[in-house]
This record gives sequence, C-alpha cells and structure tokens, in this order.
Amino acid sequence: MSMIKTEFWKLKRYHIIWAGVLLMLLSVLLTLFSTTALDGTVWTFSFFAEQVMKNNITTIFPMCITLIAGYIINREETDDTLKSILTIPVSFRVLLCGKLIACALLSLLFGVTSVAFTVAASWLAGFPGASLPSVVQITAQITLNCLFLYIAVMPVIAIAARIQNGHLIGTVVAFVYGYGGMFAAGNMALANLYPVTASMGLIGYRSYDVSVHWNLLHCIFSMLAALLITSIIVLTAKNSAPKKTVKKGKKIIAKKGW
Repeated sequence: MSMIKTEFWKLKRYHIIWAGVLLMLLSVLLTLFSTTALDGTVWTFSFFAEQVMKNNITTIFPMCITLIAGYIINREETDDTLKSILTIPVSFRVLLCGKLIACALLSLLFGVTSVAFTVAASWLAGFPGASLPSVVQITAQITLNCLFLYIAVMPVIAIAARIQNGHLIGTVVAFVYGYGGMFAAGNMALANLYPVTASMGLIGYRSYDVSVHWNLLHCIFSMLAALLITSIIVLTAKNSAPKKTVKKGKKIIAKKGW
C-alpha cells in the first residue's frame, strides 16, 4: 500500500498522464468523425458508445496504457532514482508490482474520462437514447473494459520493464497486439480466448446480437492466463535494476612523428 500511495504522489509531476487523457478524447473524436459517413447507419447513444469502445479496444487503449505504464516504470531509471530506492531496501519486484497496481487504478481513471467524453460528444451531436439506465450501463462497460484491457497487456508491460528503455518497444507491440483484436473478433471461438477481445466478452459487448456468442468461462480463463504470465515475469525478475548498456568510446591512436 505504501508503494501504491507513493506512485500516485509521483503521478502529479508526470505530464504524460495528460497524453492519456488526450488519447481518450481522440478515440471519441475518431468515432464522432465516422458518424459523418452517409452509409445509412442510425446513430444512437448506445451505438455511439459501442463504437467508442471498439476504437479503445483495437487502436487506442492498449497502446496508451502500455506507453504510460512503461514511462512510469522507466522514469526511475532516467531520473537515476532507482539505485537509491533499492537501498531502502525495496526489491525491484516489489517496486514493479506497486507500479503495476497503480497503473491498474489509473486505467480505471482513464475509463471514467472516456465515459465523460463519450457522454459529452453524444449530447453535442444530439444522439437519441441517452437515458439514465443506458448511461449507467455504458459507464460500467467502458470503465471495466479499460481495466480488462490493461490486464490483457500487462505481460507486455512486465517484459518491457525488464529491458532498458523497453517501454517504447512495448508500446509498438501493444499496438499490434490490440489491432489484432480486429481479426480475432471475426471468429467467436478465438475472440473468447484472445485477451484483448475477451475483455469485450466480460462486459457483454453487443451481447444482444444473436450472432455474438460470448463464453464467459473462456473469457475469464484468458484474463487469468494474462495475470498468471505477468506474475511469473514479475517473480522471476532480478532484485536489481536492469543493467545499462554503456557504449565504449573509440580509442584515439596518436600519430607518431611530426
């Protein structure tokens, strides 16, 4: 608990948190832009919110939370504070675990932010169907979906944390990982097992559609598998900071003679 509290104190000085807020806004704006297409689609509040969730799942949120979580973990190394923290003594495993839990709570905060932008955009666009029960349902779905998406990418974040400046590599991997959800969604058997799309099953995404068949047990198994893999990565991490790779300077050979 002390580690988690400390991480939230540190978040006050991290401006990258605002980048996460802007990415949540970008997801809503992209969805709002798609409403201008004259393809005969009838846009309602619920349908608009579903499309926001779809953009969050496949393009925005996995990359967003991996970038921010990786930055928070890597910041200790770039600020040269990690070597001081490890002398308290606090092991690198405990430090990493505290940061991962803090980022889980941060993902819920981003979910609430996404809900606020979604409701505001729907109101400005004048979409019908924004009743209190539908707003409550969408709030629960979007917020929990952000948490489940974070769990889905936690193995990527944990692996990237063991590599020097690995958060940038992890962000690219998370983007591809999330984008792969578009292909996994085409097969319900795969969608129930693929962690990114399994998050949709846990919130009952479009469960009213007769063609959508979520297997709740498979979705839970997928999330538990992601948590187990993350736990193994954290427990097998060395109790020291990742070693920095120091580039050797070129040896200058002095010329002989005049």
